[in-house]
Amino acid sequence: MSEKVVVASGKRKTAIARATIRRGIGRVRINNIPLEIYQPEVARWKIMEPLEIALKYKDSVDIDVNVRGGGVMGQAYAVRTAIARGLVEFTGDEKLKEIYLQFDRSLLVSDPRRKEPKKPLGRGARKKRQKSYR
Repeated sequence: MSEKVVVASGKRKTAIARATIRRGIGRVRINNIPLEIYQPEVARWKIMEPLEIALKYKDSVDIDVNVRGGGVMGQAYAVRTAIARGLVEFTGDEKLKEIYLQFDRSLLVSDPRRKEPKKPLGRGARKKRQKSYR
């Protein structure tokens, strides 16, 4: 029998993360950097949330995540979505899925919001140059 491997993805803004989950000893790496030394700390806390909730599976799986695009926090949110989806698929645990959805829906559902396009006569999507009537 071949080893069970699950690949799950998560998205946030322009960041895309792919998590590969296999049986192991609890190693988590993001772009080949161990989670324990991943910087900045705030992003590390966000990424650890799905692992802290699924404590009983934490030490029995190895998770490798490839993430690209977007900024630091966008990548962190994409990674946590990928990890949570992957754990639910790998374990087949419906109870874990319910707990994730109650804790934070964005753990399993990618955020659909995107940047609004810039418009003419303005600096961004909404801001316009000031008019003077004098």
